[in-house]
Amino acid sequence: MLQRLVQFLPPRVRDVLRKIPLLVLLYRWLRRGKLTRERYVFAALAVLAIAIGLATSSDSRGLAPSGALVLIVVGGGLLLKVRSLVALLGVVVAIAAYNAWKDFDTIGPGMIATLTITAVLALTLARTRQQLGVQGLRGDSMLLELRDRLRRHGEMPELPDGWRTQVVMLQAGGSSFGGDFVVSASDGDSLEVALVDVSGKGTDAGTRALMLSGAFGGLLGSVQPGHFLPACNTYLQRQRWDEGFVTAVHVVVDLKSGEYTVESAGHPPAVQFDAGTGAWRVSSAKGVVLGVVPDLNCVPERGKLRPGDALLLYTDGLVESPGSDLDAGIDRLLGEAERLVPQGFGTGARELVETMSATRDDDCALVLIWRTDAGRVH
Repeated sequence: MLQRLVQFLPPRVRDVLRKIPLLVLLYRWLRRGKLTRERYVFAALAVLAIAIGLATSSDSRGLAPSGALVLIVVGGGLLLKVRSLVALLGVVVAIAAYNAWKDFDTIGPGMIATLTITAVLALTLARTRQQLGVQGLRGDSMLLELRDRLRRHGEMPELPDGWRTQVVMLQAGGSSFGGDFVVSASDGDSLEVALVDVSGKGTDAGTRALMLSGAFGGLLGSVQPGHFLPACNTYLQRQRWDEGFVTAVHVVVDLKSGEYTVESAGHPPAVQFDAGTGAWRVSSAKGVVLGVVPDLNCVPERGKLRPGDALLLYTDGLVESPGSDLDAGIDRLLGEAERLVPQGFGTGARELVETMSATRDDDCALVLIWRTDAGRVH
């Protein structure tokens, strides 16, 4: 492998390479054991580093800057394991020392400091990837896949004519991960929706939210609606998490009659819009947060959605702020929600969330379920 790499170099550089003991040592190391992808990458980077170093030492026109060695170190941090990266850094150090001996101006204090900082960052990156068991940028790809999976869990199922839903989620600080998620299920006759808020922000809350979304999504529709929150509570009790807490609101809607049941576990109360009176009514459903007590007792509320009515679920990021009362936050939310009615629930939901979250640094989520005139029961 090493000989095939060398043959693509200029003849002058090849002649010098054949006389370098370091290259001989590399060749012997490659011959030991199985030639894996790791060794091929190491060999390619090592030869490239040596070629850059030799070209720099004999270059009088500045066409081969020694700073290119930094790219070698970065490449090693992305592609090599810690042990191979340390060996590559040894090659880079030897080349840098050789260039400094030939001409100190090519490797000055600034370049040495740059290489040192880059080497530390590369070692940190390689160690993290090795702990995860991934290579290259696969770790970032995994995070993107997890983020997309969490978003897919929040997609609402297809509903019959006369029913509409809207889900809006905004993460704090523009992050791709957050602690709010939605799970839902529908068999055509009923709709079940759970809005869950995992305490915390960013990746830490996002990873826990991803795990819980899979578990809660599996429970939703698999257990009786009245047993959903207790089953979630039992699951969290087994996790024995020391940090944070989890709140949730669970809604079951009969898509034929419009009757619904709301259960809450420490979550901000749901609100219903009554098209007949034009008023928003706060739900009385209540319960303790999930995972705190072994036996979860929730006080549900029942109601009915008629044509034009809507049900609004949201997380505390929309209504809570330090030093402010929760009721005041809910009143402000309902005041802003008045604009949803003339604009239409589907088009005004995102604007509502963006307006309410503008002064807060917290994850925000909103779920709207409403009934149109097409769903009128005769």
